[in-house]
Amino acid sequence: MLRENLVQTIEEAIRSNWYAPALADYGTAACSYGQVAERILRLHGLFDRFGVGKGDKISLIGKNSVNWCLVYLAAVTLGAVIVPILPDFSAEDVQHIVNHSDSVILFASEGVYEKLDEGSMKKLDAIFSLSDFSMVYTRRSSWVAYPEKAARNFADKYGRFLSPENFRLPRIKNQETAAIVYTSGTTGFSKGVMLAHNSLMANVRFARSHMPLRAGDRIVSFLPLAHAYGCAFEFLFPFCLGCDITLLGKTPSPKIILQAFAEIRPRLVLSVPLVIEKIYRSKIRAKIEKTPVRLLRKVPGIGGMIEKKVLRGLNAAFGGNFHEIVIGGAPFNAEVAEFLKKIGFRFTVGYGMTECGPLISYTGCDGFRLHSVGQSVDTLEVRIDSPDPQRVVGEILVRGENVMQGYYKNPKATREVIDKAGWLHTGDLGVIDNDGFIFIRGRSKTMLLGPSGENVYPEEIEARLNNMPFVQESLVVERAGQLVALVYPDAEAVDAHGLDEQDVRDAMEKNRRQLNAGLPASWAVARTEVFPEEFEKTPTRKIKRFMYSV
Repeated sequence: MLRENLVQTIEEAIRSNWYAPALADYGTAACSYGQVAERILRLHGLFDRFGVGKGDKISLIGKNSVNWCLVYLAAVTLGAVIVPILPDFSAEDVQHIVNHSDSVILFASEGVYEKLDEGSMKKLDAIFSLSDFSMVYTRRSSWVAYPEKAARNFADKYGRFLSPENFRLPRIKNQETAAIVYTSGTTGFSKGVMLAHNSLMANVRFARSHMPLRAGDRIVSFLPLAHAYGCAFEFLFPFCLGCDITLLGKTPSPKIILQAFAEIRPRLVLSVPLVIEKIYRSKIRAKIEKTPVRLLRKVPGIGGMIEKKVLRGLNAAFGGNFHEIVIGGAPFNAEVAEFLKKIGFRFTVGYGMTECGPLISYTGCDGFRLHSVGQSVDTLEVRIDSPDPQRVVGEILVRGENVMQGYYKNPKATREVIDKAGWLHTGDLGVIDNDGFIFIRGRSKTMLLGPSGENVYPEEIEARLNNMPFVQESLVVERAGQLVALVYPDAEAVDAHGLDEQDVRDAMEKNRRQLNAGLPASWAVARTEVFPEEFEKTPTRKIKRFMYSV
């Protein structure tokens, strides 16, 4: 168990940065750490009035916002258990999670709670609006006046004298459960991952020691905070450091994200691969693949000048003030990574999963090894279940401080992934080199068997196909013993070249033949199918494979 305590770390961050900006919704003024302290304590008073205390479950759903962060902090620092719910879940999924988690209070954004059937959530005592914390539903009529009473109690207790000197949070041990995170996953029904304060603190502790941020630095939060990746590294870690966090609301487009970067000029950027890959395809590849530029890049001296110009433009696109960009949440395209590494772009790739709160491996961009996902964090052991971990692919196993307590009310599923020795079986396949760098090859659940029984990793085929002309994204599946590539075309490129439906099919067939020429025979794609719409994805932009496996 870590010596550092999560709630005490939050308390110290607030007291040490009392007058500094803490949280801001994009386009609005920031609230200070001192103001955050006051709002946390007001919410503590509200919870107390409703009889909500240590161990009780509080569900939370809505877009990234200051109020989302306040509810999260208030719940965790009281010793309650926060249940963050992804805002793109259906009303039925939300109701199931509220019920399954035994939540007694729900905070929901407008447009969400209006779709819910309060009567179907039997244990829920009240629903509060996330926009202003007003109570929009309660099954107990006597509770209607409680919010006002809670406010009066706060005023009586603190008056105007709340200060860094008298601000205190309850003492909550690290072994207590902090959050239950319901994964959307890519393989079907989600499970409630129980994360202890210790798991969250392990992530915060490692990030404070190894990631390039200091108190006062600015950061943009655009990844969904209900997902472990965004919550840990765009919220908890920078908050515990005393950073100035700007929150973007609904899932923004790359255009809006870049606009925010230009205005805020963050010191650290967290991203999922899809954002970087879209910027590469739309702003870089289209230019460098034009015939004159492609030829000039081969000329000694001139090629280097072109790449430096591309680097300056790319740095400026992300605000021009960042130490590094950390990419995670899904596999990163190899071609894009190679190009960015070649021109000197400061990026690194990490690896994690919700069950580890989420970080498993990371190495800063100065020591990052291309195509790896970094080295394991110092709060975890990592091993490959293989007779030769450096050469023979095996499942990645992890054990240590980050690992979850288990799946809520699902001991069978817990036993299936955490063995008796405490090793968490990630389901990811990879190898590890002499220096401890992890290289992921795919998922055990998505691995396919070739005609001669050899392993086929569809993600590696997709990575190549995604870099071919007119391909936006692809998914390789097995149909009747053959590999089939489902391809969603790049609409902008198709329109720019004036292609009709038959032209697109011809282009995809040409891509297939070129793809197979560079693959082992057992990995050959038998045919392609043009897919009419973007594939359904998880919050970290991984394709939900289970929806297309048949």
